[in-house]
Amino acid sequence: MPQPFISVHNLCMDFDDTRVLNNVSFEIPEGEIMGVIGRSGAGKSVLMHLLRGVEQPPTKGSIVYHMAACNRCTFMDLQSRAGGRCPECGGELVAVDVDLWDEKSDGMKSRVMNRTAIMFQRTFALYGDDRVIENVLHALDDIRYPQEQAINRAADLIDQVKLSHRMMHIARDLSGGEKQRVVLARQLAKNPAMLFADEPTGTLDPETARLVHAMLIEAAGRNTMGMVVTSHFPQVIEDMADHAMLLVNGEIATIGSPKDVIHSFVKDYQEIEESAPTERGEKILSARDVTKRYVSVDRGVVRAVNSVTFDVAEKEIFGIIGKSGAGKTTLSQIIAGIIEPTGGEMNILIGEDWVDMTKPGIDERGRAKEYIGLLHQEYDLFPHRTVLDNLTDAIGLEFPKELAMRKAIVTLKMAGFSGEKSNEILHRFPGELSDGERHRVALAQVLIREPRIVILDEPTGTMDPITKQDVKHSILNARDEMDETFIVVSHDMDFVRDICDRLALMRGGKIIKIGPTVEVLAQVTDDERRD
Repeated sequence: MPQPFISVHNLCMDFDDTRVLNNVSFEIPEGEIMGVIGRSGAGKSVLMHLLRGVEQPPTKGSIVYHMAACNRCTFMDLQSRAGGRCPECGGELVAVDVDLWDEKSDGMKSRVMNRTAIMFQRTFALYGDDRVIENVLHALDDIRYPQEQAINRAADLIDQVKLSHRMMHIARDLSGGEKQRVVLARQLAKNPAMLFADEPTGTLDPETARLVHAMLIEAAGRNTMGMVVTSHFPQVIEDMADHAMLLVNGEIATIGSPKDVIHSFVKDYQEIEESAPTERGEKILSARDVTKRYVSVDRGVVRAVNSVTFDVAEKEIFGIIGKSGAGKTTLSQIIAGIIEPTGGEMNILIGEDWVDMTKPGIDERGRAKEYIGLLHQEYDLFPHRTVLDNLTDAIGLEFPKELAMRKAIVTLKMAGFSGEKSNEILHRFPGELSDGERHRVALAQVLIREPRIVILDEPTGTMDPITKQDVKHSILNARDEMDETFIVVSHDMDFVRDICDRLALMRGGKIIKIGPTVEVLAQVTDDERRD
């Protein structure tokens, strides 16, 4: 049994004449995850803030941290490491018990708090106009992390929360789940001995929540980090906690195994658990009555796209099929922001904001275009530049070469190369690669810009069957590894059958059928198949 890290004795908290915590007592061993469950208003957040040492002191009781203090610098460690050497200065680690809210412990309180971190339900703790990596670098700067090592450490932390494919994104343009993972990376930068997670996934969909839970658990194990997690969702506690407590009106009603505590909670309150995840994510694109008309001398008014309406979900591979001239390419260019429609709306979800691509300006189409990647059939790689140069020129950002190389390797793996192959081809020229490899590098050139949606315009062209399989696997791998959404514009019916979740069949500028791939393909004529 690990030794105790935190001991709480008879903790009480009053606000005016209302008692919100009443005689709460428990212990958290080193490295353990304690789950705190209860209805809204049960006292979970108040307990969390008192454990963290912020806001006003408790009305009564104590919170004691059992730690090891360096006798030379301000570093604190787990008490089980007492007698060892300080990793910061080499001093001796001496066992101490710090009563967090005792006024005589003021100097020690700040030292303890330096080894704790907190995540809230809402992601307020980000620099919204800065990139993901810059947000993590700020956190490292706050703890005076050596500047010469900071870039690599920041990239490691971003890897740890599985956001390498969003490293260069502006923070405000991330989804809620991604923002929460950046917050986690920033907190892990502090190397905490204890992380407080207050309803960390309360606003996220179930699938994203499970991903964040898994990362929190992994981070706790990797860093020998204790954790206190509050939630009113039983599944969160069951997924994450080693032990749990049920708070009812500020008192501990039950404490023990997560299973027993959840049973008691559900029996008493019949809380509704999270619903099962859908196969795809939330809606990311919503087109309504999109129209594009041209005036032609020979043909008069041409309705290239004629009042089309459809939605695309996150992580979906959505196909647009039809004969040449059906309106596929025009529609894809409207989605990409290359051409402006005559009417309708093309809304794209960027972070937590819906942006209308039909409206010009840096806060509308200009903002969304940055997050839409387009890979043409006639893609371009610079023949006299290496794969690394082709990829890093695509980013167009001035970061150290070590980070550029690391980012290139991560992206090549996302595009379907093995780690070994990614390293091997970095310094090759495009002419030294196969057709399938060149296509995957071209896909990596799009992915390295960290798009939300990737449009593939006739991705297979005149490819042989083996190369088509390479391209198929690279798209599926990028979808799985990067949570990427793909829109595939094609007349290759065999290819879309193998890869697309849903299809839209276009004829004469209209979508005449939309639905699951097999159903839509059943409506395709022999003429459309031959086109």
